[in-house]
Amino acid sequence: NEYKSYLRMAMLRWTAVVLLVSGSLGDVYLHGPRGSNNRLNERGRERANANRLFDSQNNNRGGYNQGSLIYYEGSVVNIEWTNQHSCGDPNNHCEIIIQYMCGNLTRDGTTTRTIPDRRDQCENWNCDTDLQFGMHENYAYYRNCKNRNRNKGLFTADQNLNRDDARSTRQNPNGQRRGYECPEERDYYPYWAPTPWMDIAIFTNNASVERCEYYRNNSENVKPRFYCKYPDNYFTYKESTRRNIKDIPITKEECENTNLGADGAGNQFATPVWTESPAFGIDPPICKDADWSRDNHNGNGIDGFPISFNWTVPSHTISDNCVLRLRYNITTGEMAEGGFDPSIDASLNQQGNNGASKLDVSSQFGLTDAQATDRGYVFENNPQVEVLDGTNVELQLAINTAQYGRTFQDRTHVFAIRKRPEGVDPQARIVNLNVRGKRGNIVQVYPAVEYDFVPNRVQMMEGEYLHAQWTGSDTNPNNNDGQGRQGTDRSNIILTRNITYEKEGALPTQTNEKLQQGHWANNYPVYITNETFFMGLSKLDIISLALIEQSHFGGDMEELDDAGAYYNMGLRKITSPGIYYYMCTRNNNFSNRSQKGRIVITPSDRPFAAEKVGIAGGNVTLQNNEAQLRLSPNAVTSPVRFFIQQGGNTLTVVDSNTTGGSTATRRKRQATAETDAADLDSGLKNSAGENAQTGSKASNVITVFPLEVRVTNRTLAELDLTYDSNPSDTTFIAVVTDKGAYASLPDDWVRSMDKGHAVFYMPGGGKYQVLKFPYVPIIIAFVILAIVLLALIIGIIIFFKRNKQAWYRVKRTFGGDV
Repeated sequence: NEYKSYLRMAMLRWTAVVLLVSGSLGDVYLHGPRGSNNRLNERGRERANANRLFDSQNNNRGGYNQGSLIYYEGSVVNIEWTNQHSCGDPNNHCEIIIQYMCGNLTRDGTTTRTIPDRRDQCENWNCDTDLQFGMHENYAYYRNCKNRNRNKGLFTADQNLNRDDARSTRQNPNGQRRGYECPEERDYYPYWAPTPWMDIAIFTNNASVERCEYYRNNSENVKPRFYCKYPDNYFTYKESTRRNIKDIPITKEECENTNLGADGAGNQFATPVWTESPAFGIDPPICKDADWSRDNHNGNGIDGFPISFNWTVPSHTISDNCVLRLRYNITTGEMAEGGFDPSIDASLNQQGNNGASKLDVSSQFGLTDAQATDRGYVFENNPQVEVLDGTNVELQLAINTAQYGRTFQDRTHVFAIRKRPEGVDPQARIVNLNVRGKRGNIVQVYPAVEYDFVPNRVQMMEGEYLHAQWTGSDTNPNNNDGQGRQGTDRSNIILTRNITYEKEGALPTQTNEKLQQGHWANNYPVYITNETFFMGLSKLDIISLALIEQSHFGGDMEELDDAGAYYNMGLRKITSPGIYYYMCTRNNNFSNRSQKGRIVITPSDRPFAAEKVGIAGGNVTLQNNEAQLRLSPNAVTSPVRFFIQQGGNTLTVVDSNTTGGSTATRRKRQATAETDAADLDSGLKNSAGENAQTGSKASNVITVFPLEVRVTNRTLAELDLTYDSNPSDTTFIAVVTDKGAYASLPDDWVRSMDKGHAVFYMPGGGKYQVLKFPYVPIIIAFVILAIVLLALIIGIIIFFKRNKQAWYRVKRTFGGDV
């Protein structure tokens, strides 16, 4: 019953509407790591085979030629992509799903031909091990798909699905094959049958608590799947005799009542078994608000930077054969709840293009069903609508119902996930620095991109590790613009020189070269000497980054032609704080400039953390775990990139009673003026008086950026700081707002101060710190006790001076001489 309920829910999901021109290609492209778009190593601008591994629905010119990278467990990979038809925007509803899989035989292959789905067409009658063909999902996975009953509870509009198995969907009605991908699984999420794909993250226009809980709770990461398992000898017999395989049921009842018959010798096959496929047993996926992007634009997001997500590579899967995929589904507003309305199901279908589907369009225009039908306001292919009542003027809409609720996809080439090298702290952060793009100008490479570093702005902390690594191709089109040998990708890293005159955004002075080296505006590199300073790297590493290897002898190296397309510096521990600007010397001409980057390295005593948090809520945790920002759902009305950092001078507060008072009084500082209503919250007081006092530091200063951000309700955001707890101290929370107002949080804002953790409501950006004063009552008690003891001692001395016989008796009692 639980499975039937889940299957029912799954049938009703992702039945959304997407407004696209019939026959057009929508496009989503991975740029970092390199998305293949089904390319291998083609020399032309177009890919050779759009069906090689998966169904992308993308333009033939998209994608990058084969190139593999190595990522270490626990390292941070910046995933970058572009999507054409907007996301995070009212123009449509958008869902982006990022997943990955690994397998011993997962591979890119050496031919652009599609792997066969008949074993007799593969070497040794085994397509899984025929290494010439690229393969992600394996043969058994596709065999189950093409023989499994399709989910007939799904909304398919007026499309005529030519098959009754999972190969046919509204978007793929003819059941066309691409690699060993299962079309039904590709088009619907979360899928109800077992898959090899592990969920990483989900981005949605509606990151509500309910929507995100649904995704997270039904992810295969945490929830098992069930399937009807046929005996292996049944498949072997049917395939060897080329006989049809009986349709595989998708419900328990049908599975256990299936009779598979007998083989040619009359031996009865075993009854199928309804089998549980365990969950992957890993964390549920991250669910967040989708970043904003606009329609018809494969470009950057609202902040001018590529849309991206930082993926922390898991340690539970170690493999040299992994692949990542990104799926992009878009829906127009004609579908209630972005297509999640449970009433949108198979009951609305119209079979075989025999008229419009029963999807309600009429009520959205205030028409009766009869009026809507008469005027063309129905959901079908290319309807002609009468926009002026009572006229014969009709306008034809370019609608293809197969492309409503449309899903696009891109996948990377194969990459490796490996264990950390010996001696590398298992808790240390590792940042991957890679290269995106390919040879050519913007027109020649589109919808791919020109060269850049990924990410091109890196923030690290002293003591963390950098993994500089990139790959490229030697088979780009020969007539594409670029420097060096035709058709080749090459990159390097070398510091830019310092500025020689004042530039906007540069530091006022550069007398300390270890503080800042170089600038975005410069196009000349430094002159490498023994004094060249770059993150504390050795001179050999600096030369290696510049020449793509440490000891190159001879050859054509002016434009790196004789260096390899792949470079891997390995892990390097970063030891020197500073700001470093660097460039690639080859890819810096007018046609494809400018490949530059920046690394900001903060001291180890200034840890930081950054995370984009939307309406679904989320946490931002310092690397040393001394502070955590926790935002509940609806704390912000749109995604905000929160950045928290530790360090700074002890804060100052106002206290009209600086000599005493209880802990509660200390927390609720006596203010001299009300804060402006726009500042923080109605309960926070400004401390613009003359009694400013700096308490002793009980915790480090934690700064929350953006300073000007305010949460919708202070009870929806809280900050947890660790501090030095001492019962003899009075502690309170100090805050500095973005307007420079010094204050302390009222008592009812502080949730708890216990066992070295201060948890309090956070109204918005600013600086926060736990301060302490000696607890005055205890001090007074000690003073009184000291006075009493002193009086007692003086009294005893006076007594014995006046009563010498008593003194003699005491000495005699304790053995002293008389």
